[in-house]
Amino acid sequence: MARQRVGDELCAQMSEPTVTWYARSRRPELAARLQVFVRSTTRWGDRPRCPSAWQGLEIRERGMLDLGIGRPTCHHRGMTRSVDVLIEQGREALRAGDGPTARRLFEEALAEVATGDVVEGIAEALYLEADYPAALDAYERAFLAYRDQSECRSAGAVAYTLAWLNGNLYGDEHVQGGWLSRARRILSEAGPDGPERGWVVLIDALFEADGSARESGFSEAITIGRSTRDADLEFEALGWLAGHRVLTDRIDEGLALFDEALAAICAGEVRNVGVLEGLLCGMLWACERVQDVVRAEQWIRTADDLVRRRNMIAVGAVCRAHYGGILTAAGRWDEAETELAEAARLVDRGYPVVRAGALVRLAELRVRQGRFEEAEHLLDGNDQHPNATLPVAALHLARGDTQLARNVLERNVERPDDGTPIVGEASAIGPLLALLVEVHLAEGDLEAAARTADRLTTVARHQPSIYLRSAAALARGRVCMATGSEDPRHRLNEALSGFAAGQMPLELAQARLELARACVEERPEVAIAEATAALRAFERLEAARHADAAAALLRSLRAPVRVGPKGHEALTKREAEILELLGHGLSNPEIADRLYISRKTAGHHVSRILAKLGLRNRAEAAAYIARRNGETSARR
Repeated sequence: MARQRVGDELCAQMSEPTVTWYARSRRPELAARLQVFVRSTTRWGDRPRCPSAWQGLEIRERGMLDLGIGRPTCHHRGMTRSVDVLIEQGREALRAGDGPTARRLFEEALAEVATGDVVEGIAEALYLEADYPAALDAYERAFLAYRDQSECRSAGAVAYTLAWLNGNLYGDEHVQGGWLSRARRILSEAGPDGPERGWVVLIDALFEADGSARESGFSEAITIGRSTRDADLEFEALGWLAGHRVLTDRIDEGLALFDEALAAICAGEVRNVGVLEGLLCGMLWACERVQDVVRAEQWIRTADDLVRRRNMIAVGAVCRAHYGGILTAAGRWDEAETELAEAARLVDRGYPVVRAGALVRLAELRVRQGRFEEAEHLLDGNDQHPNATLPVAALHLARGDTQLARNVLERNVERPDDGTPIVGEASAIGPLLALLVEVHLAEGDLEAAARTADRLTTVARHQPSIYLRSAAALARGRVCMATGSEDPRHRLNEALSGFAAGQMPLELAQARLELARACVEERPEVAIAEATAALRAFERLEAARHADAAAALLRSLRAPVRVGPKGHEALTKREAEILELLGHGLSNPEIADRLYISRKTAGHHVSRILAKLGLRNRAEAAAYIARRNGETSARR
């Protein structure tokens, strides 16, 4: 990107590249107006005709990252009052989460005065609209404008925002580091007093390799934020401290800090959209990492009004991916699928890290549902993503490829000394160890299964979260049942109670099924009751593979099996979804792209739909759906 100095366009001047940018970004009519205006006031590249415009900037002390930093008070061409109104209205629209209205207002202001706060307003509006490439472009131009206005605070703020965007959208850690370094250098120019120093301390902490020094830096930045009454600084640093403590297995402490930060958001203390979204994402990330479904759902419910008002979840692909992971654990699979698919669509193919994260989580959901071919398609090319280990291994295990599953898991849980937990490992490897126990049992390696279950128990004891305690109890119960070393029912009941408290329905149903197996010999009536409850839960979730296992156990006990929709010629939910798309005239490739499945899978679904409904071709399917929809409308 050309790095022309947009700030050279003082007062009403704009550079040719800026006009070109607008011509390229959906507003050609505004670009034409800007060209006329620019040419009437100055020649390209000249200095402005009213240098006094930049005397006495009006500074609004609303925190480092607030958009209302400053603008020229020049009355050149008698436009300041109308521009002030447009800017204030644009900010109101941003606070309301109305990106299109905010962009229109700031673009009108930009036709009059090309200041950093106006361009930054456009950038934030574009971000709210999920137009990420244009938002990044606009933020970079706002940075240059602020630099030419000698606005250290604002330029540093935008540089910090650009670091966050490049890291979270593109996954470009070196670009992120470059912008953080730029932000630090510029903010250092503001002097040792004021909130700028706190942001410098925070950035230094982010680069710090030593954990204790990093934590001290975060704490110091929080103190500076409080003393200078910069809430954005205070809670941005608090969020980083919370995440650091979660990563170092002080999970209760870290989550308590996230609770405080989210309370501040709901109270309206935090203003900047980047800090708001970062804290919301941080809380969702932490809850997903430690499987704390209860906390996540409480905060999502509490912050729902703010989220909708500020359009936060609607634009944050990273947030939506984390939220989708939590919804998967909570058993709200329809909602999880919606969030994860939308997260992938928001970033399309230009942001590989974010898109891969969403697709990997969607693959994990598909494995839980027993839709293995779709999971394989989603993992193709994404299997090296940090979150892909669990779904890749689970897919191998479900298909009976235990050696492949064991290899993937052992590669990711190996460490030199099994006796001493590594800092930060509890929340990261707990789920992997739980799955590895299943793999060892499937291979008949009882000694390895017992050893891995012991390690999981040690990890859970080191960080006793509900999920880890329950997963460890389930693993121990499975090993006891396989080895006959002790009665497994105590362990399995412990797991059942824990997963119920943690609101994790799939794991709860799995614990019920294992308890049923443990009761077959001595208490067959209990076994039937538990297996029936498990089957019903699996059917509600549409977890086909697990439902089949529960039904097989019930049949072996000569108990009635309540067969779900899968046992009839009725369409499954996925088939009904594809039928609707057929009704809209979509081809197999279009269906595959829409649903993130392979073309081969789409074709198989279409063939099954036609067979079940007794239809000969796609045209008859389209006529069927049109007729059915017409009958539904008539009944209404």
